[in-house]
Amino acid sequence: MTGAMAMVKCLEQQGVSVAFGYPGAAICPFYDMLAGSSIRHILVRTEQNAAHAASGYARISGHVGVCIATSGPGATNLLTGIASAYMDSIPLVVITGQVRSDLLGRDVFQEADITGAAAPFTKHSYIVKQAEDIPAVFNEAFYIAASGRPGPVLIDIPVDMQQAEISDILPHGRPDIIGYKPQVKGHPLQVRKAAKALRESARPIICAGGGVFSAKAQPMLEAFAEQCRIPVICTMMGIGALPSAHPLNLGMLGSHGCVPANKAIRDADLVILAGARVGDRAVAAPDQVAARAKIIHIDIDPAEIGKNMPAHIPIVGNLRQVLGELNKLMSEDSPWQAPAQWVETVTDRKRRYDEKEIPDTPGYVEPKCFMRLLSQRMEDDAVLCADVGQNQIWSANHFGVRQGRFLTSGGMGTMGYSIPCAVGAKTAAPRRQVCAVCGDGSFQMSMMELGTICQEGLGVKIVIMRNTRLGMVRELQDNLYHGVHSAVYLDGSPDFTRIAAAYGIPSRCLHSSAEAEEAIAAMLADDRPYLLVCDVPPDYPSL
Repeated sequence: MTGAMAMVKCLEQQGVSVAFGYPGAAICPFYDMLAGSSIRHILVRTEQNAAHAASGYARISGHVGVCIATSGPGATNLLTGIASAYMDSIPLVVITGQVRSDLLGRDVFQEADITGAAAPFTKHSYIVKQAEDIPAVFNEAFYIAASGRPGPVLIDIPVDMQQAEISDILPHGRPDIIGYKPQVKGHPLQVRKAAKALRESARPIICAGGGVFSAKAQPMLEAFAEQCRIPVICTMMGIGALPSAHPLNLGMLGSHGCVPANKAIRDADLVILAGARVGDRAVAAPDQVAARAKIIHIDIDPAEIGKNMPAHIPIVGNLRQVLGELNKLMSEDSPWQAPAQWVETVTDRKRRYDEKEIPDTPGYVEPKCFMRLLSQRMEDDAVLCADVGQNQIWSANHFGVRQGRFLTSGGMGTMGYSIPCAVGAKTAAPRRQVCAVCGDGSFQMSMMELGTICQEGLGVKIVIMRNTRLGMVRELQDNLYHGVHSAVYLDGSPDFTRIAAAYGIPSRCLHSSAEAEEAIAAMLADDRPYLLVCDVPPDYPSL
């Protein structure tokens, strides 16, 4: 068989059923074989969105996402999507075509050193120099992407390696890679130390991050929090790890988080960081938190422990297993729960915060109330894909996640992420409601994917928060740069409803909150694509 045929067979052996990509000359042998395979290929409209769509697919399906591009600009267009997945620990296998191996290094047409360019944003990368290596490379790539701390792995394949004849491939078992042995089981002594510290604490909290989802530890987190009555705060990537309405959920912390969560971490005497790296947007002064409280940091990646916040008790291991062991230690002999006064103080603060009335915005849609209403009207397992900017903050703080998911670009903060992410999420779960929320700036970074949505018949709902501004940058300029607005006005933007009509997508524009309930009902009435434009106040704050 050819190398290209072996590539397809390797994907099929890995259980890949969907791939997102954009073809070109250097990857055409592979596409020729892909056409006759069992794998569904989804053609995006620009390569960056292939990586974002594969990311959304991976996060909802629980499997490694696959994206494909050709050499040169096709490969370099993937870089932002690869970096976004790397920062948020999303497992991807990225396949790129490359010029003939005998031409490498000669700056021929559409040659780019993509393995070098992507090195800071991948767990590992390969350039195939012998076609016979293809089966082993693919087997290793999928294992590395999905194991330990998940992330993207790049496979760059010269066109002559795709055309070369190789012997039949054999099924590969779990690869044994020298120097790559992810630690899964937490050290028993460290787990016991954590249990002892927890029993001695008076004001404990759990800070849940995106690692909860990577480890599929949501049920274990909920069981542990309920068993020990420990309040939970979350980073942006940890939203939904515990249902938003859960009585122990205090909300998102950080510079764009809510008061109850930020006050809870300020007052705590013990913090369990569960799969969270607590970057600068989550905790501005981590040393101050560590000076007041004992920090238990649980993460499968030892490089993350103590990187941003000093850890008194580091535990390297799979979060699901470590929480299970910790819960067992806390429930045996004399079961322990957090002091009732502490729990009542922080949960009552959250209740009062949620009950605060939000003033209306006459002539505009009030975005916070809109997000609350949208979450109430969507199904329990709905998926919300939030873009980056003010729309992200309104969504993060006011969309209630029940049994569904909140997906966004947290680490890289990549504008234009939400719509291709929603394409991937809807592909992974066609029976679930999937909605992308974006600003009018971020929508124009990926509105070409309306073509993909129509071509694939995906019932993705899109909400545009239109304020005719790059809202978050405008807000920064108001707060930090004396109100000098530079390059933030979106004059010249098209009529989005007419753009939707050009694709045959139903749409509507809202000018007041009074219209919201009826408009949301119309949008969610069936599983067709729909575009809803909400005019929000131009100077409305994120918080």
